Amino acid sequence: MPGGNWQDFVFDGIGTRWEISTPLPLGPFLRARLLARVEKFDADWSRFRSDSLVTAMAREPGRYDFPAEADQLGELYRTLYRLSGGAMTPLIGASLERLGYDADYSLRPAGTALPAPAWDTVLDWTETAITAHAPVVLDIGAAGKGLLVDLLAAELAADGVDSYVIDASGDLLAHGVGAMQVGLEHPYNPEQAIGIVQLESRSLCASAANRRVWGDGLHHVLDGMTGQPVRTAVATWAMADTAVLADALATALFFVPGSELQETFPFSWLTVFSDGSAAYSEEFEGTLFT
Repeated sequence: MPGGNWQDFVFDGIGTRWEISTPLPLGPFLRARLLARVEKFDADWSRFRSDSLVTAMAREPGRYDFPAEADQLGELYRTLYRLSGGAMTPLIGASLERLGYDADYSLRPAGTALPAPAWDTVLDWTETAITAHAPVVLDIGAAGKGLLVDLLAAELAADGVDSYVIDASGDLLAHGVGAMQVGLEHPYNPEQAIGIVQLESRSLCASAANRRVWGDGLHHVLDGMTGQPVRTAVATWAMADTAVLADALATALFFVPGSELQETFPFSWLTVFSDGSAAYSEEFEGTLFT
């Protein structure tokens, strides 16, 4: 985080720890508005809440009207679904639940993995309207946290806050701060860094197979074509202008080479594989330790 006398607003939301750092403390009304935005997002998109729109869709098919951010989110997921050949999909929720990453966080598998249904057979996602033709467990975890980071940044900007760092448990968005050095966490040892990166007025998001691990080699990054956890890449980092893009692409790197994703998206990236090798873009603003 920035040095000096910056002030931190720390809170819990959507199942993770948040820290918003600013040169001056945030006023009580802005803090309340930020917390309300987090609550609204959770009530719309969480598959862990019995009262959310996503949970309603899992119970009963039909048309559901989501807030404005659904338009951007749907377009991004649709593109990554196509580029990954169906491997990256928001329809992986049923397999996550079957494998134990369910609403109760049981972490006890209740059956074998389920391939995700083909998008066009069960889902119409047009701008902010999502129509399910059958009960479907939508999971936007690959991009949702980054999307909420951007939504909170918009709240700060609307209140005239132009210098801040939002840290959503490692998913970062910095604005008006100057260059920051950020350590890249070792995929097998959270106390060790494998490198550093320079972050300035951009977002840096990571995805790692060791972040949510349970059972016999199970983790939260599933291949939609098989419903099984990915075994090749173990950690990825993506840097982009928005957090939703960096977050989504950090997951997409488990399925699609970064060089191919760069043909569609402006970002820089690093992927570490299970054999210890790494691949990264030429413009990745970082240094890997040897």
